[in-house]
Order: sequence, then structure tokens, then C-alpha cells
Amino acid sequence: MYALISEVDSRIYVGFTFDIDKRVKEHNAGKTKSTKGYRPWNLAYQEEVIGRQKARDTEKYLKSGSGKEWLKSIIESAP
Repeated sequence: MYALISEVDSRIYVGFTFDIDKRVKEHNAGKTKSTKGYRPWNLAYQEEVIGRQKARDTEKYLKSGSGKEWLKSIIESAP
């Protein structure tokens, strides 16, 4: 699981992958249609999740209103 934050407008994007470094590079290279217009992106949060279904469930939660609020509070409290 990972969350990116846009330097343009502080938009948060949530996704899951097996290779976070590669995926962040793809987002910043404009290879993802939904994030292309908000580059550059910085990795703001990552969490290891075991199993594809658990990753999907966690992604769904983090994309929900309460999940986004929790994520924002984590990001804002980070040093």
C-alpha cells in the first residue's frame, strides 16, 4: 500500500503495488492517466499488506472519506 501527495495541490493518491519505488517513478513519468496532471508526486505513506484481497480492502478504506482523513492526519503529523 502506498499514498502519494501531489506537490501541485496536495492531492492524495492511494494505490498498491509490489514495487513502490518503480510505481512512484511511473506516476512521476506521467504513465498513469489519473495522476499525470498533478506531478510531481512524493511518497507520503507506505504499509506492507499481506495478500491481494487485504491490499484491495485497505486501498478501498484509504480512498473513503474517513480513510482519507486518517491518512491526512498521519501525513500532517510526520516530521
